[in-house]
Amino acid sequence: QVHLVESGGGLVQTGGSLRLSCAASGRAFNSLAMGWFRQAPGREREFLATITGSGSETYYADVAKGRFTISRDNAKNTVYLQMNSLKPEDTAIYYCTSRPDGGRYRPVSVANEYDWWGQGTQVTVSS
Repeated sequence: QVHLVESGGGLVQTGGSLRLSCAASGRAFNSLAMGWFRQAPGREREFLATITGSGSETYYADVAKGRFTISRDNAKNTVYLQMNSLKPEDTAIYYCTSRPDGGRYRPVSVANEYDWWGQGTQVTVSS
């Protein structure tokens, strides 16, 4: 079992930045591929980015490319999502998720292939 706790959400103006954090516990952190999804009201959960256990490989959804950056600090058991140039349409609950890394690069963008989820953190971008 892996326990994930997100933080760093909040209210920001259009064009602003936020850095989300997700602290993990319960399993060797470098054995976990980590991901970020978001879900806006009335919409399906949307993949944003994923990173391998070592941090050497990342993969982004088109909506995240160029504005969002996923990173991790294995010494702190934490994964981050840096979000820049935020827009009102970025308003959503942002979720951290993880799955066993498997020791090979296999970017996964489908929610049901992830095993563990955090409770989510609200991001609201005002216009």
